Amino acid sequence: MLSKRPYFYRIYFLALILVLVACGLLTRIVYLGTIKKGFLEHESAARSLRVVGIPAHRGMIIDRNGAPLAVSTPVEAVWASPDLYNPDKESEAKLAKIIGIPLNFLRKHMEDAADRSFVYLKRRLPPEDTQKIKALSIPGVFTQQEYQRYYPEGEVTAQLLGFTNIDDRGTEGLELAYDKWLRGIPGKREVIKDRLGHIVNELRVINEPQSGRDLALSIDRNIQYLAYKELKNTVEKYHAESGSAVVLDVKTGDVLAVVNQPSYNPNARSGVHLSALRNRAATDLFEPGSIIKTFSIASALESGKYHPWTKIDTNPGYYYLDGHLITDREVHDMNYGVISVKEVLQKSSNVGVSKITLTLSPNRLLSMLKRVGFGESTYSGFPGEGVGHLPDNLIRRPFVLATLSYGYSISVTPLQLARAYAVFASGGILRPVSFLKVDNSPPGQQVLAPELAREIMKMLESVVEDTEGTGTKGKIAGYNVAGKTGTAYIAGASGYGEHKDYSSVFVGIAPVTNPRLVVVVMIRKPQTEHFGALVAAPAFANIMDGALRVLNISPDNLNAIPLPQPQKRPDAKKPVTKHSQTEDDANDDADVDTSEDN
Repeated sequence: MLSKRPYFYRIYFLALILVLVACGLLTRIVYLGTIKKGFLEHESAARSLRVVGIPAHRGMIIDRNGAPLAVSTPVEAVWASPDLYNPDKESEAKLAKIIGIPLNFLRKHMEDAADRSFVYLKRRLPPEDTQKIKALSIPGVFTQQEYQRYYPEGEVTAQLLGFTNIDDRGTEGLELAYDKWLRGIPGKREVIKDRLGHIVNELRVINEPQSGRDLALSIDRNIQYLAYKELKNTVEKYHAESGSAVVLDVKTGDVLAVVNQPSYNPNARSGVHLSALRNRAATDLFEPGSIIKTFSIASALESGKYHPWTKIDTNPGYYYLDGHLITDREVHDMNYGVISVKEVLQKSSNVGVSKITLTLSPNRLLSMLKRVGFGESTYSGFPGEGVGHLPDNLIRRPFVLATLSYGYSISVTPLQLARAYAVFASGGILRPVSFLKVDNSPPGQQVLAPELAREIMKMLESVVEDTEGTGTKGKIAGYNVAGKTGTAYIAGASGYGEHKDYSSVFVGIAPVTNPRLVVVVMIRKPQTEHFGALVAAPAFANIMDGALRVLNISPDNLNAIPLPQPQKRPDAKKPVTKHSQTEDDANDDADVDTSEDN
């Protein structure tokens, strides 16, 4: 009989091992439950407790009447955790199709991000697409709410407002300038997530999100639209390279409209050229040409040496200065002869205004230009605003002084022009311009004598209202208008060159009896016509006319409103009279003359 002792030894040995294992486990449990308790609880919380962000709503941008110009709409972002990402082939193909990328690209994207815990797959998806993605239930794929900026006016306000980036931060225009004001403060919440990263419970809100503040602009949406439409029509009509227009409130310095061409749709910016992003009215500089003659004449009147009726001899219509030709036209057959200072401005004589300026101290004109805001910022707060350029050391450079008097050797922006002309309209007060609606406008600074400003307004009115003026196409039915035309060569890489490009400009003020608005229209490189009187003046008239009516500003020249003619019946017969045919014709002519005089 075999001994059973070895068999019992094996049982005892196995039992001993089990007891030792049980003791070890018990010891480990005690160790982890006491000594390592704090560490384990921390590690467990780190793997299940999460602090996630709560997106903040960006403030709206509204016009002066409360109409929305920029709003934030809720969208979804889709992201993945590469270590948890494990879709089947069919679900992965559907995911790639919904987010709009090739399947191979999606797979490579996830492979490249294998060592990361977070990677975006697609941002700014509409809610219906995110619902489709959620329905796929792909492990490691999640969604989160965010906001996308939407611009209801599209290209009409594009360069003014700018836009935000993918993170809803302002990167251009007023969105950038007032980003801190508009941008809210994201909140935080504590949640519990499972091993797949899904939120299974929301514990508490650590910080509530703070929405951004709304921004009220000085812009009037209706005036902005009609100015944009008119500018676009003008640029297209004359096949121009670009254009800008500004509508400024004389009494407050509020910018009621600022528009540019070419523009773009800020809601769909793919393929947009960088040049289209600029707010040219505030950033781009140009030589204004004859527009500056108004300030040259103002400096002459301020000196006391000249009066509106002082005679200036412009014969023979040109002269040479330091070997350079100064003329009233490109050819020498334009000779205004002996004319008054008022007519120098009215006819826009280069010869006349340069001769006047050369008889005065060189610093007088420079002082005038500086006082009305040229060569400095308008302090509008717009990012990248142009400052412009004024020449110096004019004492030894008479030709530069002469060209400065009729708008060369100086660079300005359309916004600066509007602000400077508002000085005449406001009785000599220079005000800062603003893109924001403010309750109490700054008082401004008296830079010109009120009497001088009124005298210049009368002379500018003659430019538009008198038949001899250059700005007759800027007339508006029912309103007295003051304005000035400008046409300037555009300098190229080798100077002004043989092939000339032009800037066509018109600046106008209305109504003259109680000035309220200044409108600037600048068209760059028009092709079929180039004179400011023909290109920019009609656009000004349409913009100013519409703006006056939007603001319900009463006409100040009812006599200029054409009366409707009575309609004759088609079968009406001319009454027979005893007058001769010659007498009838004479009476008809007399009626026409009387109507025109009225």
